[in-house]
Amino acid sequence: MNSFVEYFKNIQESNGDIGCIHSCPELIDCVRHAGFLPLLESGIRGYAAESLMAEECRFTQFDDGSWEWPLWQWKGSVVRDGNCVYGKFFAGKAGFISREWWPDFCNWRRSKNPEPEEFSIEGIILATLRDHGSMIARDLRAACDFTGKNMRSKFDAYVGRLQMATYIVTEDFVYPVDKHGRKYGFGWSLLTTPELLLGKEACLRDRAPDESYRRMVEHLSRLLPVATEKQIKKLLK
Repeated sequence: MNSFVEYFKNIQESNGDIGCIHSCPELIDCVRHAGFLPLLESGIRGYAAESLMAEECRFTQFDDGSWEWPLWQWKGSVVRDGNCVYGKFFAGKAGFISREWWPDFCNWRRSKNPEPEEFSIEGIILATLRDHGSMIARDLRAACDFTGKNMRSKFDAYVGRLQMATYIVTEDFVYPVDKHGRKYGFGWSLLTTPELLLGKEACLRDRAPDESYRRMVEHLSRLLPVATEKQIKKLLK
């Protein structure tokens, strides 16, 4: 068993809980304990929600081509619970940040990434989203006139940078429905701003950005005892 899984298993067992995640409430509790939790492989061995899933909760492909993936299905419920934020925060990869740690994370990232200028492409995307409150990613793309060949990847790159800078987060996931009323597919991200999702106060921290960064490094160093300093800095930067 890798170090992070073992570490979190010990935390759960000390609280009288089971060692691996079997349910959405346990995943929510995991995010609360960890503070920062990538969804999939993070570059630090075992440090991902997927690594903590019980065997029966991992991705399963069936003979008819259908699939079941509880982690993917739960992530919307975790965000709707209101105690964390979800987006592409970790070197462009998606993950959760608890509400407790979001102000420090936001404080640090925004100090390095000032709000985009009003008439820049990123500024227009952000202003459009703020005007609407929340939008499915494809609708935001259309509203910003990112249409035509190869424009989706360009738009996704801009939105990814805005998420890394903490100006855009995922509010929920919207799924298409078949003629039988059943949801299918991987879902569409419903995007919003953290100020709208959590409130303006949740995006403010009354300490210097460098102090926020120091606190996050100390926390992650305790959480990931075998991670290198370089790995932790990459996660936060």
